[in-house]
Amino acid sequence: MILKRLGLALAALVAAAPLLAWAPTPDAQKSLRAGQAWAEVLPDTDGAALIRSAVDINAPPSTVWAVMTDCRMAMRMIGDLASCTILQGDLRRGWDVRDQFSKGNLFLPDIHNVVRSEYQPYSSIKFRKAGGDLKIEDGEWRLEPLNGGTATRVIYINRVKANLLAPAFVVRAGLRGSTPKVLMALRRESLAAAARID
Repeated sequence: MILKRLGLALAALVAAAPLLAWAPTPDAQKSLRAGQAWAEVLPDTDGAALIRSAVDINAPPSTVWAVMTDCRMAMRMIGDLASCTILQGDLRRGWDVRDQFSKGNLFLPDIHNVVRSEYQPYSSIKFRKAGGDLKIEDGEWRLEPLNGGTATRVIYINRVKANLLAPAFVVRAGLRGSTPKVLMALRRESLAAAARID
């Protein structure tokens, strides 16, 4: 029984490794050097979309981290997000569970999302579905110091599947358009926070 459990755990780690090990390709790095956010959204197993994206921010990881982990800032970065509430846990304990509600529009329904995040200060946030309307959500934010720690490369990876009637290719196209906007908003808010510190 113990060997079977270990085998299942090892299989899960091996399956997750390619997802979390991703780094920007040469084409992506070219976009990042040009000051753009970069994102690709690919079809994945179980009908999920695989998002791999990045942005470079001229602020240290600690500043970017403070913006990313502040529930109050989330609505300034995600255009359709109407609320973000911490249900349990906290950053000091290294985890929390957040309840998020996104307003729909003519084409998309409202979405209620509950996500559990595990925090490694200033370097990573691993998250997964803990409830709500999404069928699949499993991913990670990584913060990599650049220029001796004065700047940050933010990498965002997510396997996500929503309970939508829209065809999968339409959902992927929407994510391909919205993900860079969120990353650029993160950069905007991080630069504003860095300016307040200076």
